[in-house]
Amino acid sequence: MQETQIKVLDRTLDQAITEKINGKTKPLGSLGQLETVGAQICRIQHTLQPKLEEPAILVCAGDHGITQEGISPFPQEVTFQMVMNFLAGGAAINVFSRQHNINLLVADTGVNFDFESTPQLLNKKVAKGTRNFAVEPAMSIDQCKQAMQNGADMVTKLHQEGTNIIGFGEMGIGNTTSAAALLCKYAGVQPEQACGAGTGLDQKGIQHKAEVIEKALKLHQAITSPLEILACFGGFETATICGAMLKAAELKMIIMVDGFIVTSALLAAHAMQPQILDYCIFTHQSNEQGHQHMLSFLRVNALLNIGMRLGEGTGAAVAYPLIQSAVAFINEMSSFADAGVSNR
Repeated sequence: MQETQIKVLDRTLDQAITEKINGKTKPLGSLGQLETVGAQICRIQHTLQPKLEEPAILVCAGDHGITQEGISPFPQEVTFQMVMNFLAGGAAINVFSRQHNINLLVADTGVNFDFESTPQLLNKKVAKGTRNFAVEPAMSIDQCKQAMQNGADMVTKLHQEGTNIIGFGEMGIGNTTSAAALLCKYAGVQPEQACGAGTGLDQKGIQHKAEVIEKALKLHQAITSPLEILACFGGFETATICGAMLKAAELKMIIMVDGFIVTSALLAAHAMQPQILDYCIFTHQSNEQGHQHMLSFLRVNALLNIGMRLGEGTGAAVAYPLIQSAVAFINEMSSFADAGVSNR
């Protein structure tokens, strides 16, 4: 993975941005988080006339060796079956991306299946799934770096094609266990607080998941560097998204952060380069209990909280129109002076 250098945002336009937003025909602050998001986009693009161009969502799929511990009610084959569903256009993320004219890309980062070659599926397979991190690190450092570089390369290509706003989604049976372990390691959260139902576990299943993670944390307690943590507990899809996010921020793109799994990739990216948060819009709060701990650790608020926990990037797709609204009011709403409205 080539090292990325994310620049701290230039704040010299902050006063002008605030004056433009406060000068619109509305009471101060009355558009709530839309004002915050609009100002953030102005800051990222260093302009008073922000634009959203060629929005994209990249869905990364990968399998997890931790499924050997019985932490999911679904068999591993569901990962490749859902990838086929993405390619056929039948998944929720397909529906929402079509609805909002978002360019949807699907990448095989490490699915335990041999797909036929097709232009619809980006072949970024590092290996046929990670190893069982309850026994050994999920991947080698070199594999982790390769996955991160693959993510960076895909984002670079999209940027070259004109995309300036990107979201990420994922698919991988076992990846909520991986994400929970990453949360524990990066943020110091306890396994029982980090674990949720995932694809539908009952309380007994959630308890088992927490016990598996606790065992793994003790086994790998000596691992401390951000890259080693990601390689030890992450998935190929998580590492790919981490590298993609770092590159997107370096290229001054807007990053739409989805739910629990995608935010676990961001925890890794944040541990490597904290300034990445300046480029992130948190689209929704997942119903996975660990996601609230992630948002609290990062000290951020999400745009939506509507009980979603599907993954696939669906939260980002559903929230995209709100981001469009934030840009639209800045560019199109009249000021008090323009409209001849008294501003006491």
